[in-house]
Amino acid sequence: MGHTGGTMNSTLRGWFSFYVLAAGAVFCVPNAGAENWPGWRGPRGDGSSLEKNIPVHWGAESNILWKVELPGTGHASPVVWENRVFIATANESAQERLLLCLDRDSGRTLWKKTVLSSPLEQKNTLNSFASGTPVTDGKKVYAAFLDKSEMVVTAFDMEGKPLWSVRPGPFSSKHGFCTSPLLYNDLVIVNGDHDGESYLAALSREDGHTVWKTPRENHTRSYCTPLIRQIAGRDQMILTGDKCTASYDPRDGHRYWVMDGPTEQFVASPVYNEKTGLVLITGGYPDHHILAIKPDGTSNVTKTHIAWRTTKGVSYVPSPISAEDYFLVVSDRAQATCFEAAAGTILWQESVGQEEHASLVSANGLVYFLNDNGEMTVVKPGREFNVVARNSLPETFFASPALSQGRIFLRGDKHLYCIGLR
Repeated sequence: MGHTGGTMNSTLRGWFSFYVLAAGAVFCVPNAGAENWPGWRGPRGDGSSLEKNIPVHWGAESNILWKVELPGTGHASPVVWENRVFIATANESAQERLLLCLDRDSGRTLWKKTVLSSPLEQKNTLNSFASGTPVTDGKKVYAAFLDKSEMVVTAFDMEGKPLWSVRPGPFSSKHGFCTSPLLYNDLVIVNGDHDGESYLAALSREDGHTVWKTPRENHTRSYCTPLIRQIAGRDQMILTGDKCTASYDPRDGHRYWVMDGPTEQFVASPVYNEKTGLVLITGGYPDHHILAIKPDGTSNVTKTHIAWRTTKGVSYVPSPISAEDYFLVVSDRAQATCFEAAAGTILWQESVGQEEHASLVSANGLVYFLNDNGEMTVVKPGREFNVVARNSLPETFFASPALSQGRIFLRGDKHLYCIGLR
């Protein structure tokens, strides 16, 4: 089943600022305090925005700057770079996978490209044929789809010119396909966990050739997009899946450490809590776990580096949020839970709907919960359940939100919404 996709104590200053993270350079747009949202879960890969002016209140008739109908279907999140919005979709009747580029200010389609024409794969009813979120570095935009039994990764320039298309490896799963590429230095990294010869692969941004490819031992489908951070004096790429949680060197793919299990399959991406130094994971099938892991080990750390664990409040599909002292999770049944990040103590649990598959995002000290029925609950993390706003749109939502330049971009089952203060 596909995606449906640490805080930094920094202040943005100047006309054109930038952050250099372990995942590479992420540039801010030329508005003071504004950020691009270049890929899955944003500029830090953890759902967090550093912006202070993200909308809190909206409705079907208020603070909707534009709404456009999308061709086809999909659960891929929108990504934003300056004045462009990119989104992956699938025209099911024509069996085409598409990449769209829209104008950020109006929603007008700037270009639409067919990436792949191929028979539709078998999938879970909760997945889509366009679930992988694209990623961009402002020069190229990269996307991944499935062609029968092979992963296809493509690159286009910002004007829609195709640059390269490669097939880094096979992919087989009865639940369908979802890989969201991520960028590190001059590499495009993809997760190939599937029911076969599983792998992680790093491709050249320039021409797509395989720079490194690391096999995964357990040959089990999972859909986690890795998180890249500099932790314990080294760049670490951490992901769950393939019956383990593991950390790799994103430069060459060699493994630093591995924790067995705690279950077979994963979808939700991990987060890193800077205050505690813990990597926090949630999810799993058939067993459900939340774990806090000390990420400074080597080799097998199963018996030595688990700080705390619980089976309560677990999400399988939605990815969580780390917010200072707190770790927030929403289950697929839309039960929101706030944990104390250091010890795993549950501070509160509350319902925010009936079902939720979109991942959490945060901005200006608030966390946004978007359930499948289009209801967004905005919460201030703390020891009590503090609802700041509840907003609703008349559509079904599986894709995770994107926050950029004072706006929220929400992909529904038919439309893309741009929410902002008028």
